[in-house]
Amino acid sequence: MIRIAALVGLFLAPAACAAEPARRPNIVWIVVDDMSANFSCYGEKLIQTPNVDRLAKEGTRFTKAFVTAPVCSPCRSALITGCYQTTIGAHHHRSGRGELKITLPGNVTPLPALFQKAGYYTCICGFQATGDKLGKTDYNFEWDRKIYDGNDWAGRKPGQPFFMQVQLHGGKYRGQGPNVAWQNRVVRELGSNTNPADVVLPPYYPRDPVILQDWADYLDCCRYTDKEVGDVIARLEKEHLLDDTVIFFLTDHGISHARGKQFLYDEGTHIPFVVRGPKIPQGAVRNDLIEHIDLAATSLALAGIEIPNWMQGRNVMATSYQPRDAVFAARDRCDETMEHIRSVRTDRFKYIRNYMNQRPHLQPCLYKDDKTIVRKLRELHAAKQLDDLAEKLLFAETRPAEELYDLAADPQEVANLADDANYRTTLETLRKKLAAWEQNTGDLGRQPEPMAMYDSDMKVYLSEGNTPNLKLRQNIDLNKTWVKEGK
Repeated sequence: MIRIAALVGLFLAPAACAAEPARRPNIVWIVVDDMSANFSCYGEKLIQTPNVDRLAKEGTRFTKAFVTAPVCSPCRSALITGCYQTTIGAHHHRSGRGELKITLPGNVTPLPALFQKAGYYTCICGFQATGDKLGKTDYNFEWDRKIYDGNDWAGRKPGQPFFMQVQLHGGKYRGQGPNVAWQNRVVRELGSNTNPADVVLPPYYPRDPVILQDWADYLDCCRYTDKEVGDVIARLEKEHLLDDTVIFFLTDHGISHARGKQFLYDEGTHIPFVVRGPKIPQGAVRNDLIEHIDLAATSLALAGIEIPNWMQGRNVMATSYQPRDAVFAARDRCDETMEHIRSVRTDRFKYIRNYMNQRPHLQPCLYKDDKTIVRKLRELHAAKQLDDLAEKLLFAETRPAEELYDLAADPQEVANLADDANYRTTLETLRKKLAAWEQNTGDLGRQPEPMAMYDSDMKVYLSEGNTPNLKLRQNIDLNKTWVKEGK
């Protein structure tokens, strides 16, 4: 029996028209939280991921796909509109939830509404989407719940094509760590755990038992995600829908770690991106640069729906497609932690602009500081037990205003070439390219964010007296102090 209840139960629902071929392809997005491209088809050696590998074998795998925002809500706001989050004003994490709301500019419309207008049944599942509940959305702007018809394609009319988003927990399964319950679940459902001793870490993380265990738990999240992907494929096959369905598999950003999630290094921005379905080349590998906002335009095109002229994403499957020569990313406020970082990445080089470079890389953030791995890193730093590379990249009191990396020679982005005279021309070229992108796309990040746009929960946090919320209050007060000091 196919084990599909773990995917929020909805995959046990009966199909309304399983035997009826769709006149237009169904579009299914599988979107995973907090996960880099640690799948065997992407070169991960320690684990096997046969279901994602199958999608790649039967479809097209993109090796250089990147998000435009390495944190959940800005990323998803961009994903569902096909626009840069900095253009539509959704660049701060969990913004527009206070007294001041964010509305989409001009004619910008969430993608499900465009699919609905074209006659598609729209649905979104995952994250306990049972009954009338929808799956994870996490959009920063105001939107109408009616853009989704439900949380399962079973509710559509006979013969009606569907647009479905399957939202998976991904790296969030391991929690803030250590997570014995997760480790036990992996043993029950997958048969074994990944051995921490076998883990290969980036060179700037110490081989401390806590760090190694967390990474092993993360790899088990990748294995479990692969099982869930298999559940989706199995249901489509059982209902005779697979041959009429385009499946996209991707994540919302990279691994949640000290230099991953929330930051513009490849650890935070590089994602898996696989597409399989009718008219998709089989076994193809694409090495050109794409952005995650390209998913919206590509999905519309495959469904035969006109791509609106306001959409900034591109149809990467078009015969006339011209590959990008660069991709861009932005990091702004995450929770209570203010930040302003921009980057441009070509095939070989990455340029990062730290606008608040007087602040440390790991400036206080309640969410990240609650992670066992970050607490351990801070302990090792305080005890002077980190090597020079970790100290420099993670705990320097300030950061350079500009960073430049030769990704061909330095894929881990540890050797900053911004002050190297041999790379002066490259630095200036990318600096100008980033500035032009900020101007041409109407980057709203330089405008101060009103307090009234903060998550309404922030007021609750600040009014309570327990330790975590006192820590949050201290972090916000520190932000205010830094602002006064010009940091």
